[in-house]
Formats: sequence, structure tokens, C-alpha cells
Amino acid sequence: MATPEPPAAEAVAVALAVDDDETLAAAAEGDGGMEEVVPIGAQKHDPAWKHCLMVRLAGRDRLKCVYCGKHFLGGGIHRFKEHLARRPGNACCCPDVPADVEAVMHRSLDEVAAKKLRKRALAAAMVAVAAASEPSSVAAASPSPSASNGDIASPIHVVPLNQAPRDEETPLSETGWTGGGATKRRKKALSVRRAPAPAPASAPQHHHHHHQQPIHPATPAPQTQPPHQILMALDATAPQSSRHVDPAAAADREQVCMAVGRFLYDAGVPLEAVNSVHFQPMVDAIASMGGRPEVFSYHDFRGCVLKKSLEEVTAQSEFYKGSWTRTGCSVLSDEWTTDKGRTLMTFSVYCPEGTMFLKSVDATDIVTSSDALFELLKSVVEEVGERNVVQVITKNSQIHAAAGKKLGETFPTLFWSPCTFRCIDGMLEDFSKATAVSEIISNAKTITGFLCSSALALSLMKKHLQGKDLLVPAETRAAMNFVTLKNMYSLKEDLQAMVSSDEWIHCLLPQIPGGVEVSGIVSNLQFWSSCALVVRATEPLVHLLKLVGSNKRPAMGYVYAGLYKAKAAIKKELVKKSDYMPYWNIIDQRWDKHIQRPLHSAGFFLNPLFFDGIGDNISNEVFSGMLDCIERLVSDVKIQDKIQKELNMYRSEAAGDFRRQMAIRARRTLPPAEWWYMYGGACPNLTRLAVRILSQTCSAKGCDRTHIPFERLHDQRMNIFERQRMHHLTFVQCNLRL
Repeated sequence: MATPEPPAAEAVAVALAVDDDETLAAAAEGDGGMEEVVPIGAQKHDPAWKHCLMVRLAGRDRLKCVYCGKHFLGGGIHRFKEHLARRPGNACCCPDVPADVEAVMHRSLDEVAAKKLRKRALAAAMVAVAAASEPSSVAAASPSPSASNGDIASPIHVVPLNQAPRDEETPLSETGWTGGGATKRRKKALSVRRAPAPAPASAPQHHHHHHQQPIHPATPAPQTQPPHQILMALDATAPQSSRHVDPAAAADREQVCMAVGRFLYDAGVPLEAVNSVHFQPMVDAIASMGGRPEVFSYHDFRGCVLKKSLEEVTAQSEFYKGSWTRTGCSVLSDEWTTDKGRTLMTFSVYCPEGTMFLKSVDATDIVTSSDALFELLKSVVEEVGERNVVQVITKNSQIHAAAGKKLGETFPTLFWSPCTFRCIDGMLEDFSKATAVSEIISNAKTITGFLCSSALALSLMKKHLQGKDLLVPAETRAAMNFVTLKNMYSLKEDLQAMVSSDEWIHCLLPQIPGGVEVSGIVSNLQFWSSCALVVRATEPLVHLLKLVGSNKRPAMGYVYAGLYKAKAAIKKELVKKSDYMPYWNIIDQRWDKHIQRPLHSAGFFLNPLFFDGIGDNISNEVFSGMLDCIERLVSDVKIQDKIQKELNMYRSEAAGDFRRQMAIRARRTLPPAEWWYMYGGACPNLTRLAVRILSQTCSAKGCDRTHIPFERLHDQRMNIFERQRMHHLTFVQCNLRL
């Protein structure tokens, strides 16, 4: 509930509480001034920023305390921090600051003071070292430690890193470098704008504390080596928190990070590139070279390096091909439309050993005709090998279905399958459009939208949720709705505590519109009970989407069971047939009963985890799908007859190792294909068929297409050599991501 506006007398009292230069400004503004909240920049990391607002009043920006409402026109965040710490002197003490916040501000002020003390001590020590070698020049350039630092004793011990500590220190004058003084500090702006490149590992260099000004050579000395690395160890006078920090190591790391950062920023490389699995091996390889690694040129990376990478990726692909005859493979056709309206398709080949990218095709003029699409799919199957392909997965449109039907007629030993990932995602999308579910998702979006719309709301959310986020990324937008809903329900108590806090009621509600609506939603018990019902009803389907979308393990043996589980969860939550049947109909319509999916039926039948639970209650649809797979995937009729006999042995568990206790326990621990390898020895023909079926994926998803130049790949204006190089680059990029 929004708090009422304070009476005019209280507003005047607040204005007159300002005890310094704000007094006149506040009195002059009176009741006519309207505060405008100004967003606080993301680069402001001081803890005090979490407890203030930046407001604009009468054309001037100022800080406003969220506890007492006092305005600060000058003095910066340090002065405001003293206000929260209740330290008299530069600002008045906050009368309403919580005790824990006051303690945090005290610690922060103490750390700042200790940091300044260490900085002055470091500067004094460096001047003293330089003065020992060139006392005259140093004395002329900078004041003595005693003159500049009073009675402060230096806590610094200078120890060369490349040798054991000893009594005699190497003077800086031997390296051609001198200590810095006041003239050096005037070069600070230049040193920041033009940061030096990292020094080679083989050449010893001088490391300075990151708070100290860099030491520059007094005279040009291009032929001399930089100073030895110096380890600066703080003595017992330094705070305990910094006593175990190695300034030299910290400076090294900062220098490397700055060098990598400058490269990423200058080249426009996305920052998520550092999350690549190949980033750390790259850093390790550079560090292992020692000395000064030879810098690679642009022509190296587009020439010999690309050629070597192509050879490595091709060798890995050949390794995958070696397993195709044993486990079979699935041809994946991923398709999308570019910003320019072009339709591009990528073809990949999946097997349990891994997925390999095959090629990319501009299919703008192909996807409009089932005959043209059939010819394209046919050429890909012939390239992979008809005997190796178990299924071809594409979109589930009428044109794709017609092309898939022709493909099955041309190649009688493989199946065409629509993408199960798209199918399940469509189910979730239809669920989110249902009236009851749509209202809950809309309320959840109202909460997340409000909390992410202002700095104050975001700060309050981070505080009460202990740094957790409300929004949770997912495979698709539809899945993200339900995953975020589940996450929000798990944070229910924290959100309710947030909207009932004094900060929310007294600081946020009066200033940011929409807070009252959010408070009403979060405090509504009916919203949370409906939220819990939706989460429980859709969780099996969301889990199935995640399973199908991942190529880490074959999902063929789990789809049917996942759909059964999803229907059971919906029926359990909604109870009444009139309530749950609309959602069941969505699943049935998206699954499309008119399209036969024998591979999914056979995968369910051959998965020992589910077969034991259903026993003789196997539906005719499932068993018929199993028979379809036998007839289509096994061309030899004699082997078909043998598989039929072995199938009866599997159903009755009367022979071989099927009834072993190890086999029964392994049903829940081993992947289905491995289980057949281990315990299907009595049924060798059925085992080979089961492995080929259970080793397939159900999704046509290819690699992550971000920052891969597929459109340039099909640019006809490139010459033949550049186009070939672009094909090689795309082949390497896609296979590395897969």
C-alpha cells in the first residue's frame, strides 16, 4: 500500500534539517521543486551507492539518503558514507541508518584510510630506493620521505622475484631507470591513455602497486632492460586483509587482463568469448612458451593456422564417421530466415560419439517446393551414406512432410522425423496462451519488469534476494516463462519480505509508479497458489524440452515416457476432465497423431527403464511402431525373423542376462544403449537394432549460430579462393562449437 504524502510542515522540517550549503538551496526550492530520480551508473561499485538515490532538483544533481531523506550537493560518495557511518565532521549523522549498514560504512571508511596510508608508504619506499642509487637526481626531482610523509615509517621490503632475498639489493640505476617524482605524476594522463603492452615473460620487469603512479624512465633508454621484478611485502603495520596479498602477482594479473581486454574491445569481440572452452587452453599455451612468444599475423590465422585447424577438425570428424556403421546416425536439418529474408539451412550429422557439421546451403528457392527440398535431402543422405542414416530430422511443415515422405519411399531403410524440440516448444507456447496461464505469466512479467526498470528497485531486489536473479535463461522464450515462474515461486518469501520492508514502502513507492500494483500481486496468495499449480503441471514438459534439446545423450528412449508423465502431471493438478482436456488436446495436436513416429515408439519399448514398469500393458501403437522399425531398418528377412524370436525373449525376460540383479539395477544407472551392450548378449540381432534406435537424437538443433558469417558464406560476389577460405572457416567454427 502506498504511504500518504507528508504534510507541508514535515516537508519544511526536512528541508531545514540540512546543516550546510544545502540549507539555502532547499529553502529556496520550497514546495515547488519536483525531484527526478537519476539512474546511477553501473560503474559505481562503492557500497554506499546502494543506500542513496541520485535525484535532480532545480537543475542540479544531488545524493539523497534513503533513510532520512537528507540531500547532499557536494562532497561526493565519501561524504555520504561518513553520514551513514555517523562520523561527525564533514556531514551530519544519519538518525535512521540501520546498525548493520552503519557498521559496513565504518569498515569501508577504515579500508579507504588504510589504502591511502599504504599508498603513501609505498611512494616513500620507492623514492628511498631510487635515492640510494642517485641521491642528487632524486633529491632534485622529488621531496624526501620525511618531508612528504612526516613520521610514517615505511613498511615495505623490496625483494627481487628472480632471486632469493639477500642483504645487497640491485640498484635501479643499473637498469637505466630512475625513481619518479612530482614531474612523473604529471604524466599520469598520458600513461592512462596509452597503457604499455605487457612485457615479455623472459624480460624481467618492474611491478608497482596498482594504486601507485607508474615509474617512467628519466631519459630514453631503448637498449636497456626494464627493472627487476620487485615483491613488495607489507609488514605487520598493514591490515590483516591485505597482508596475504601478493602485489606483484596482482599487478601481473591486472596487466594481462588489461592487455586481453584492450584486444577484445578494439576488435569488437563479444565478451562472452572468454567463456569458450578454448579460452583457458589458449592462455595456458601462451604462458607455456616462456620468453617472448612470436606474435602471429593476420595472414597466419587465415592461412597456416586455419589449415591446421581444418585438419584437426576433419580428423575428429573421421573419428565420428567410424561409429556410424555401428550406432547409425541422424541427419539434422536446421533452418532459419535471415534479416534480409534469405532462408539458410545447415546440415549436421549426430551420433553418440559427437555431432559434426556438414555444410550450409542457401535454401531460399528450395524450401518453397517439396520436390526441390527432397532433392536436397537426398543428396545429403547419399553424401553421408544410406546404410549409416537411421533418420533425417527437419521442420514439421507440409512441404517438409511431403519431402520426407518421398525420402522414405526412395530410401526404404531410413525414417523422416519432424523435430521433437520444436514440437514440445510449441506445446509450451500454446500453454502460455491459455487464459488462466496467460494471466499468471502476465502478472509475473509485471513483477520482473518493475524490478528491472529502476536502479532503486533493482538494488532492493538484489538485497532481499541475496544477489539472486528473477529471470532465468532457458532454451526458448516459451520455456523461459515457465522456468522464471518456477524460480519466482522459490523466492516467494523473499519477495514478500521485500514489498513489506520500510525501504519499499517509504522510499520506492512514493517515487516510482507501478509499485502499488506489484505489491498487490506479490501479497496475493491466490497468485502464488496458481503459480505453484502451473509450475507443477508444466515442469515435466519443461524438463523434457531440456532433455531433447541437449545432444549430450540420446533422447530417443525418453520422449514417449516424458509425454505420458506430462499428461499425468496435468491431470493430477487440474483433476476435472473439463479442466485438463484442453491441455491434453494441445499435446495431441502438436504431436500430430496423423504423423507416425515409429522410432519414438520403439525407443520407449526398448528402454529397459520403462519396459519393466508396463509389462504386458504395452499399447498397440507402441508395439506396432517397434514392428515398423524392424521391417524398415533391417532389410534381411532372415534377421527379421530372428529379431522377432529374440523380441519374445526380451518381453518375457526368460533368457540371457535380462533377469540378473545387476541388469535390473543397471536399468536406472546405465544409458539404454549401453545397457543393451552389457546385458543383451543372448539376443545379438535385437541388440544391434536396439543400439541403432536408442543412439539417436530427436532434435534438429545445430550449433550456436552467433557470430558465424553464414550470410557471407553465400555471397556470390566473393572470388573462388575467398569463398573456399570462408567455407573452411565456417566448417571449423561450427564443429568446434558442436
